[in-house]
Amino acid sequence: MALAPVLTIAGSDSSGGAGIQADLKAFTAVGTHGMSVLTALTAQNTYGVKAIHAVPVEFVEAQLEAVFSDMPPKAIKTGMLAGFEIIQSVRAFLERNAQGIPLIVDPVLIATSGSRLLSEGAESALREFAAQAWVVTPNLPEAAILAEMEPPQSEKAFFYLGETLSKRYPHPYWLLKGGHAPWEKHVVTSLLFQNGRLIQRFVQRRFQLPRPSHGTGCTLASAIAAYIARGASVVEAVQQGLDFIHQALGRADLSLGGAAVIPNLSSCH
Repeated sequence: MALAPVLTIAGSDSSGGAGIQADLKAFTAVGTHGMSVLTALTAQNTYGVKAIHAVPVEFVEAQLEAVFSDMPPKAIKTGMLAGFEIIQSVRAFLERNAQGIPLIVDPVLIATSGSRLLSEGAESALREFAAQAWVVTPNLPEAAILAEMEPPQSEKAFFYLGETLSKRYPHPYWLLKGGHAPWEKHVVTSLLFQNGRLIQRFVQRRFQLPRPSHGTGCTLASAIAAYIARGASVVEAVQQGLDFIHQALGRADLSLGGAAVIPNLSSCH
């Protein structure tokens, strides 16, 4: 069977738990061919982001040209886009060259450690970019920033946040991930909205981990992109992606990372 090519446009994580490194591992585990365009280099570990070096816009564009001139992807996932100029450049390139290709946007604003990964001035550009995606996968703090609301503190506020975002930006499917929900202790509920309507509710057992997880958002969005590239519908891909990251967390090697748990993608399929 031919491998579907899938592209990640994101930053590098020197610890290997998130970013480009996690994306490529997820693509391989799902059975696709991973390709990458780097937007930023980070000096990063499970304790936090120590430094960020944005890739020059011209070199981001050169990477995109190289990929699309040889192996156009069947799906595209974006992660850390680093700043306003890169967001605008990537958006313009995809509008010219990627019409009809599923775009999954992980709106990376804040790392699990709390480190800010996108300047506040670039947030409006990211909103406009996400509005054109097929699927957007924010965690609750990111969804609140995108909606310019406070993070939800109840199930009712969680639902209202998803409803508000998907009404304001009706084109994409909005997958609001419930990992940060303070009102749920034993399960994780994620909600999929489009055009103001709840499409699907996903509920999984919450692992009682000794430390926060690292790279789960990157991995989930990449798995969704890979499953869509293999022919799954959005709802099917989201379910499969959630099952994939749940399995990876359940098999995590707790000896890795001093401050966070890194999912074990080598055991997933």
